[in-house]
Amino acid sequence: MSIRSTDPVDLPVDPAQRRPDGFDVPLGAAPAGPDPVGPGHWLVQTDGQVAPLPVWRWHGAPEPAVEPVVSRCTGPTIDLGCGPGRLAAALARRGAVALGVDISAEAVRLARLRGVSALRRDLFDPLPGEGRWAHALLIDGNIGIGGDPVRLLRRCGALLRAGGTVLVELDPPGTGLWRGQAHVASDVPGQDGPHTGPVFHWARLGVEAVDAVAASAGLRVVETFRSGSRRFAELVRG
Repeated sequence: MSIRSTDPVDLPVDPAQRRPDGFDVPLGAAPAGPDPVGPGHWLVQTDGQVAPLPVWRWHGAPEPAVEPVVSRCTGPTIDLGCGPGRLAAALARRGAVALGVDISAEAVRLARLRGVSALRRDLFDPLPGEGRWAHALLIDGNIGIGGDPVRLLRRCGALLRAGGTVLVELDPPGTGLWRGQAHVASDVPGQDGPHTGPVFHWARLGVEAVDAVAASAGLRVVETFRSGSRRFAELVRG
């Protein structure tokens, strides 16, 4: 499979119809180094949960915890919510066809600086190679995109060829399925108080809820596995 020059590239989208992107500010921040807390950016959910965003990790090379995920991508792979493109870059170095997709202009700019093929696109819009990808990635909490994991996984299934897989990062047991809204809060030098980004729909999916959600999306869980302190699942399109 190749990404053809005739495939659609960055499509103009009416900003009023585009999903809000709350991650441009942290993506544009220079990483402060390997600090697991990150340089002052948090995901704030309407249920009161606040989680630090590991911006340093997004900008770095693939961390050891995602190696078992990358190693399972043995065919053409589309990285949804690719950020600065560390996973797509790792796949490209292995000789794999890889495409990053992100709604953030800053994410796509940074990914392209790495030499990654990346599109600025809402993943629910038309994408190159629909129905031909071997793997789709939803890592770093990207199962939350759009606030509806069933709809998101169904969209992933439409991107895959028969027998293709979705590799998704999950929350720990006890999380279940949470759907709501969130925003990103960022410490900005010289600003009195944190910068608050736009509100967007978000979701979280725990290990114990993935089988039911996958089935509702027409997928089947092949395996759930841990790598370090993180949890992942591989889902197959029948």
